[in-house]
Amino acid sequence: MELPATYGSSPALLVKQTQTIPGGNAALASSIIDSNGPSSTTSVEVHPLVLLSILDHHTRRQEGAGRVIGTLLGRKKTGAHEGKIEITNCFAVPHAERGDEVAIGKDFNRQMLALHLRANRKEKVVGWYATALPVGDDEDEEQKSGEKAYKCIADTSSLIHEFYAGECDDDPVHLVVDTSLTNDTIALKAYKSTPVQVKGEPLANLFHEIRLAIKPTESERICVDQMIRHSTNNSEADDTNNDTNALSSPLEEDSTAALQLSMERLYEMLETASSYVDSVVDGSVPADDKVGRKIADTLSSVPRIRPEVFDRMFNDSLQDLLMVTYLSNITRTQLTIAEKLNAALTV
Repeated sequence: MELPATYGSSPALLVKQTQTIPGGNAALASSIIDSNGPSSTTSVEVHPLVLLSILDHHTRRQEGAGRVIGTLLGRKKTGAHEGKIEITNCFAVPHAERGDEVAIGKDFNRQMLALHLRANRKEKVVGWYATALPVGDDEDEEQKSGEKAYKCIADTSSLIHEFYAGECDDDPVHLVVDTSLTNDTIALKAYKSTPVQVKGEPLANLFHEIRLAIKPTESERICVDQMIRHSTNNSEADDTNNDTNALSSPLEEDSTAALQLSMERLYEMLETASSYVDSVVDGSVPADDKVGRKIADTLSSVPRIRPEVFDRMFNDSLQDLLMVTYLSNITRTQLTIAEKLNAALTV
């Protein structure tokens, strides 16, 4: 993606750095703060799906690209969780950086957002993500170990942040994923921005780190656990040279056990709610308005579907799931055969 000369009718938005702080960077980062500041956002909750999508985008980046960026989707919580933003989804956005100029695929971002809103109208743009930017050897005077250093906030981050400020209803959140694998870990950091003004004129953005937590849903937790267990099974299989059938059996058993445990937990929660309602109706337990509102909100979130329609939807989804499982097993078998053939031919 090349930087266009003008952006009047270009699908890429070109922004430039016009003012900088004397003797300092245009984008700065500070330590964690607890106060709201000019923004009402105090903490961020990230779903594992978002992290996996960002890592996939980073893996498929163009050769020589310093970092990748994308749009974060989610919702802002209200009530008792005021100030929290839940990031539920994201998509990649093409961009290019050269010096103090940044080109962003604004038309691509608009089209992708429209497609996502057709699938989930409750999601909104809450910010943007980026991977850590490698630091050149001439800029990294403190690193003497020879390892490549990375920085979370770059000088051009304030330019991209200003673009997303126009796309969000509230102040955007900046999520940074450090893919340098320092200490064999992937670091996540979330920032919010505060404009730096001198005599009423904006000079730069000050990025403050805010609290961040990874909060999976029940289905996401089961999937992540299965991915970890499957990776462990693959490692053990490489050491013992087990066949594909021996690998698939424990994985299927773990999946069935996890699904059974989840359904049992759901059944227990339904029994608890039903017993509480019966006790309130009998008068043995005093009614609690807060609990009643939560039960009413939960019931209202469940769509009303006729039994015959639900059975048809369930059977269709089950058939799709079985087909995907069948194709996955075939693909896994083909990959295993290809690896053994390559190993035999190389010998």
